[in-house]
Amino acid sequence: MLRAFRDAFRIPDLQRKIVFTLLLLAIYRLGSAIPTPGVNSAALSNANSGGLFGLISMISGGNLSQFSIFALGVLPYITASIIIQLLTTTLPPLEKLSKEGEEGRKKINQYTRYAAIALGAVQATFFALFINSNPSFIQVGWEPGLFTTLVMVLTQVAGIAFTMWLGERMTEVGVGNGISLIITSGIIAAYPREIAATAQLLRTEAVQLTSLLAFIAVIVATIAGIVYVYQAERRVPVTYARARGGAAGQARGAGQATWLPIKVNQAGVIPVIFASAMLIIPNLIASATETRAPEVNAWIQSNLTFGQPLYLALESLLIFGFTYLYNSVQFDPKRIAEQLREAGGFIPGVRPGTATAEYLGSISSRLSLWGAIFLVILTILPQLVQKATGISTFQFSGTGLLIIVGVALETLKQLEAQLTVRRYDGFLTKGRLRSRLNN
Repeated sequence: MLRAFRDAFRIPDLQRKIVFTLLLLAIYRLGSAIPTPGVNSAALSNANSGGLFGLISMISGGNLSQFSIFALGVLPYITASIIIQLLTTTLPPLEKLSKEGEEGRKKINQYTRYAAIALGAVQATFFALFINSNPSFIQVGWEPGLFTTLVMVLTQVAGIAFTMWLGERMTEVGVGNGISLIITSGIIAAYPREIAATAQLLRTEAVQLTSLLAFIAVIVATIAGIVYVYQAERRVPVTYARARGGAAGQARGAGQATWLPIKVNQAGVIPVIFASAMLIIPNLIASATETRAPEVNAWIQSNLTFGQPLYLALESLLIFGFTYLYNSVQFDPKRIAEQLREAGGFIPGVRPGTATAEYLGSISSRLSLWGAIFLVILTILPQLVQKATGISTFQFSGTGLLIIVGVALETLKQLEAQLTVRRYDGFLTKGRLRSRLNN
């Protein structure tokens, strides 16, 4: 796969696409360093590195800690995409649109953009009110109030719209999925600073060399496991009947065999995102009861914070639940069985119709179990490793690594596909030239 990336630079067209994508990513990273007007970024980052604001910032990739003009970035778009995706399988009008081909897809994308802007405005208002509640978070020369809040909200909404435009342009003109590349760039951007902080711990002997080597070994093993599971799939054999010859009504032959791929990790990182969002609720309760009910606040802080045993147990249960819920919505065995029957396909040894749906459902349930176990390990392992080694300067996130590896693999696959198309076109062009010369 790495050879595909190297070969892409030898083709001028692909080279321009890669350079265009990198330039747009550079623009996004530049905007991530520009603070929102009226916000004291340094005070906000230092004061909330370990609180509720810091927790939400960690889930979003760290962009919220400084509240830049792209602080919310693609978060509202991701949330809106998940909501629209789930509604598409439950609301008949959206389901009908999804079956109308390219035009239907464009309308659904338009609805997703509108929903992202609306969600972004609500989220921006929440964070703007939070910042205005503490005068130390306000930049010198600005005053907490309606005007400052309005400026912050409008800046964030504009940043969300511009970020979505950047992502769509990358997808259309560049290489890979633009939104995924933007998320990945935000995660990777924090690594140099965290690596430098970890190296400083080693120089001051705050962390032993053996602990650091063990930490690195776990990261490498985690990446290898992600690559293996990400590409793992169950291939269900499917046979399609096909007619021999061109005459209508002629007898059918033995059929054309293919397979139906079902991924082990069908849900991706969505169950982890949902579980993390649910576990923010106890922190909201702790913030609300800090002065009114200090006992409740103390219990939540000691039991339902990042890395605590009860927190890990609840997170694991939520990941299992959301994995099965999301897979049941996205993978509909009855619909797939009906589509196979209509297309003249069948699974060898399984009767079409209800029996096929039950067979596919049992396979999906077993794969969902292993996918949920994989996500739980990927979520809990970094927390345990950080506690064991004492390295807290590097945010070893299994979810972040899953996103990076997944985006890298998908981008390389797209490059390979484009290289294959160009080689095939070149082969056909040479064949036509030879035939003309021979004639």
